[in-house]
Amino acid sequence: MVKIRGIEFEGNFDNSMGLKFHNLSHRFGFQHPNWPYFQDVQIERIHYMAKSGVLSQRITTTMHATTHIDAPAHVVPGTPFIDEVPLPHFFGSGIVVSLPKKKWEFITADDLEKACGKAIRPHDVLIINTGWHKVYEDGDYFAYCPGFVPSAGQWMVDHQIKVVGHDTQANDHPLATAIGPQRNGPLLPHLEKEYEEWSGGHDWKLDFPDWEPVHQILFKNGVLGIENVGGDIDAVTGKRVTFAFFPWNWDRGDGCVIRLVAIEDPNQGYRIEKGEKF
Repeated sequence: MVKIRGIEFEGNFDNSMGLKFHNLSHRFGFQHPNWPYFQDVQIERIHYMAKSGVLSQRITTTMHATTHIDAPAHVVPGTPFIDEVPLPHFFGSGIVVSLPKKKWEFITADDLEKACGKAIRPHDVLIINTGWHKVYEDGDYFAYCPGFVPSAGQWMVDHQIKVVGHDTQANDHPLATAIGPQRNGPLLPHLEKEYEEWSGGHDWKLDFPDWEPVHQILFKNGVLGIENVGGDIDAVTGKRVTFAFFPWNWDRGDGCVIRLVAIEDPNQGYRIEKGEKF
């Protein structure tokens, strides 16, 4: 048991089921880190104890904030909205792999093959730990994250991944989004010169010719993406666990903030690097 504000709850280890629960979500709330052009979440108490004897809050937010899942319709017209995605897509077994990356580095198919090895199974949930959850803030995170390139998206389709989650800002490299030269961008024009210097003279329009290509590959093939994974991801990295991350039943929703939870059974644990139970 754990006592919180005088009330006892089951702790991280639920003895009635013998399972261990890990939060893999960043916080949602006042002044949480945000994409460069998003407005802050607004939270207003419309009822409070002195006024009404109850607490009730009104929230104005984008659903693509903090740890969230995209519906295919977020990027690809004519594809399913979040309420149309079958419920089994939000629950299942999978693995958390370590794939350390630095500023603007690409995540490729070869990277995924090396990180997952033979541990990956058809219809798995795949969570990728690059280490960038440790710098999740309104600073370098959104502009300088590493990111997937199209070969990684095709690898996930070929390996029948059900859902991919990652501790980076988008299902694409940040410079393949509006942060860079795509669509309504560049939101951060100064990055053009920085990228040219970082890459040894490359033109970012040539290196990132397409708008969110990995989003396109994944969503057209029924693979959903969870962005901004965090929380206790390090505690389950290298393990096979069960995941739950149900969104709201939002009619024609384009995505949703989620509480991503990894559920570990100490009696049935599995370390992917050794390919053995523990």
